[in-house]
Amino acid sequence: MGVVTSPMSRSTRQLLQLVAVGVVALVLVAAYLLARGGSAGTAGVGAQPTARPTTSTQATGGTVDPASGLVWVDESTLPAQAKATLALIRAGGPYPYPRNDDQTFGNREGLLPKKSGGYYKEYTVPTPGSDDRGERRIIKGAGGELYYTSDHYQSFRRIREGR
Repeated sequence: MGVVTSPMSRSTRQLLQLVAVGVVALVLVAAYLLARGGSAGTAGVGAQPTARPTTSTQATGGTVDPASGLVWVDESTLPAQAKATLALIRAGGPYPYPRNDDQTFGNREGLLPKKSGGYYKEYTVPTPGSDDRGERRIIKGAGGELYYTSDHYQSFRRIREGR
């Protein structure tokens, strides 16, 4: 003799489907948070992004700028195009992209120290072979501090000048 089961009511099926959709949504959110380097258990509303240096600490001397919390990168280790951009910044231009260079950088990513609007200026570091401005930039603070990103604001390193 077989087991007799009663058919599931329509409302029970709908409730189970809703629960299944909710579980899938939670799994997707947790996977997204973990992929971004966060923790599904600790990331909350308003969580601030963190800077992720793109080089090893061995290549940068392993030191962190206490003012920004970012890993230092020695000027001498930057690509030749970044060194040329630094020379243009120091000379006051002219810049290859006048509509974009020496313009306000808003720090919307929140990876640089929080400052008032207009504090940071952006400069293009040309990328050989790129059809556009590429992803590399130097950001200069009003206090003279310099930052380098090779991945279009996904991470920054503080430039240690003269080294």
